[in-house]
Formats: sequence, C-alpha cells, structure tokens
Amino acid sequence: MAILKVAQLGHPILRERSREVTREELAHPGFQQFCRDLLDTMEEYDGAGLAAPQVHALLRVVVLVIDDERGVEFLINPEIEVLADSTRRTWEGCLSVEGMRGLVERPDHIRLTALDLDGSEKVLEIEGHGAVVVQHECDHLDGVLYVDRVLPRSLMFVSEYRRWGPPAEYDPAAPEDGTDQLADEAEVH
Repeated sequence: MAILKVAQLGHPILRERSREVTREELAHPGFQQFCRDLLDTMEEYDGAGLAAPQVHALLRVVVLVIDDERGVEFLINPEIEVLADSTRRTWEGCLSVEGMRGLVERPDHIRLTALDLDGSEKVLEIEGHGAVVVQHECDHLDGVLYVDRVLPRSLMFVSEYRRWGPPAEYDPAAPEDGTDQLADEAEVH
C-alpha cells in the first residue's frame, strides 16, 4: 500500500494531456501496482474518484465509484460520448483543489468506453450523478479541472458554503431546472 502525493491546482502536470496506456503496459506488474496505489490514495483522501495526472502520472487512467452498487472501477483510455441534451448541475470539489466547491453543469447521459484492469473492454451507458463523476475524472486526462467549467460566481470555500449556503443566484429553493444537487453525497470530489 502506497499513498501517492496529490498535485494541487497550479502544478503544471494538471494542465497537460495524458497519453494512452498500451496493452503491454497494461499487463506489466508495475502498472498494476500503480493502479492499486491510485485506489489506495483515493480511499485515503475519501475521494469519489482520482485520475493518474493528479498523482503526477500522465497516463489515461482513472479510478472511481460510478455508483455504490457497481463499486470501485478502473477506466483505462476512457472515451465519452454524450447521448442527450439534458444536463445536471452538481456542486463539485476536487482532491487537487482542496477546500473549494463550485456548481458545474454537465451532460447527464453518456456512453463510456474504456478498458478494465484486465484489458477487457467495457461499454457503459450512464445517467445522472454517475455521468457527472465520470466526466469530472476524465477531464483530468485532458488537463481540465472543474474550476474551468464552474458556473460564474459559484466557486467558494467549503467552510463558507456551509456557513452561508450557495450564492443567491444558485439558491436551491428555486432551481431553474430542478436538478441542483446540494447534499454531501451528491458532491463530486
């Protein structure tokens, strides 16, 4: 078990595009150990997901929990296809942007194609919160952070959100489309 160092906003590695993992690399014991360490790090910091660039590795690898029933999953060389025009607003946070949250609007129905740790292909159709988690983590593979997608004036420290609540224009008492997710379990980390 190794807990890896998580890069923070401002570190240049978080803005770089990751490279694909080859089939040869996928089968290598060192790569498999890296994936176990990535999972251990995600669990240590209580994240919903973690991407390889966040731990200083420019590889197209993500570990996450899409939903509790499915449990922990690895996505290697993931590709996302948006399947509907519908969107969802979610308060997102990130292990690489400690202590902050912001409201992000993302497509809420996607198709995910990726390799699993054993090299088998998985194709999943995902809706709702799981689609948000996948997009948040896969953004890291292209050097994109949730703060790049945050709705104007919604970015705030978690401590201030807990004290004052969301900005008036994002008050959950009157959501525009009824999809604002403010409960802790709906946040993306």
